[in-house]
Amino acid sequence: MRKVVQIIVLALLVTSCGKSDKGQVVGVKGKSWNPERPYGMILVEGGSFIMGKSDYDIAGLKDAPTKTVTVPSFYMDETEITNSEYKQFVYYVRDSVVRQKLAEAAEFAGGGAGAGGGNQGSIQDYAFKNSQSGNNNAQQNLTPYQEFSKHYDPMKQLLNWDIDIKWKTGEYPDQDYVMVMDEFFLSDDQSYNGERMMDVTKFKYSYKEMDIQAAARDKSGDRSNFVKEHDVEVYPDTTVWIKDFNYSYNVPMHNDYFIHEAFDNYPVVGVNWHQAKAFSQWRTLYLKNYKKDKGSRNETSRVESFRLPSEAEWEYAARGGLQSATYPWGGPYTKDDRACFLANFKPLRGDYAADEALYTVEADSYEPNGFGLYNMSGNVAEWVDTSYNPNSYEYMSSMSPNVNNAKNKRKVIRGGSWKDVSYYLQVSTRDYEYADTARSYIGFRTVQNYLGNTFNLNSNF
Repeated sequence: MRKVVQIIVLALLVTSCGKSDKGQVVGVKGKSWNPERPYGMILVEGGSFIMGKSDYDIAGLKDAPTKTVTVPSFYMDETEITNSEYKQFVYYVRDSVVRQKLAEAAEFAGGGAGAGGGNQGSIQDYAFKNSQSGNNNAQQNLTPYQEFSKHYDPMKQLLNWDIDIKWKTGEYPDQDYVMVMDEFFLSDDQSYNGERMMDVTKFKYSYKEMDIQAAARDKSGDRSNFVKEHDVEVYPDTTVWIKDFNYSYNVPMHNDYFIHEAFDNYPVVGVNWHQAKAFSQWRTLYLKNYKKDKGSRNETSRVESFRLPSEAEWEYAARGGLQSATYPWGGPYTKDDRACFLANFKPLRGDYAADEALYTVEADSYEPNGFGLYNMSGNVAEWVDTSYNPNSYEYMSSMSPNVNNAKNKRKVIRGGSWKDVSYYLQVSTRDYEYADTARSYIGFRTVQNYLGNTFNLNSNF
């Protein structure tokens, strides 16, 4: 009988861990990792290349001497971020801000759902989902985390996305709703043509980020000093179409370029470096929330961050696998064998339309480069996550180099634009703009790190 008990105990010990490792260290085995290519992105396999000007530096800036560097693999947007894609960010922030104000007003007003609004309901329809107002069961059935954790914030209330925002004045349900919505529109003396114009300065995206490089070198162990919160206005500055060009009639572009659906597939412009960074952070959060809602096993729903490319990553991607080429298509000419221009830029003196484009063109116009990326030269110049220093090539690392100084407000832009001459289209040409400045000829595209070894990729890519 004793032997039988011993055998049962031994069997329990072997099976108690879920699987037998025979006492050997086999590692923690999770799910197999199958990389998912983000929508609209191209995998750029990492490698080494000669960065800088291999051609004659006609401008004599001497800010891009040749240097062999190596970059890891990453995903990059196939095209520049379009108006349509950026509008998704803008509308998300706009609707979040409006719903927040409506929910706060509903909590202040009190009363049950539909109170005082007749058939149209009331502002209470927009109350926080976990609010006490009109919901006596909101604090029941708390999870242990919600009840006992010091990290749980009961004031972090959930917005109600189940009901549409009523934008038409004739559909406003009650007085409280009217007073909230009036805050988001300009006064009558600032509007004209009978239009009710929105005050776009009201819509800001707030997010936090940490300066990991500085935190890693700090010996105090207190990371709170390196966490910064940002409030960024999200709407593009459409006035750039006026301010960038004196004695020029660009009012139609000012009025329609971002709003009208005719320009949905055109690259967004009028966004500064901070707005491009905010979009990247929101894109990460948007995907993370989706995976969390889908019931990911990990509550944090780990998502590799979207971000702006470094200057080295951008140039490597722009070259499309061609070493020491002048342009993404090679060069040294900007026309093909049929005398057609290969990019959207200013090809002749005063003749912007010689390349069949007056301003910007659709983001997927012209032929892609060797990596499948469109308009790496021309159309709009692109923000990168690098500060401009004319001497940075001399001291930057040769492994995944990047020089980004928070105190240096000059940020690198690459690729040239529709209003630039061909020199700025060269993949090695460096230019800059101040981080808080928006232009009618600067846009951006994002990247995401690739996790794993690209040399073992399967046919899915």
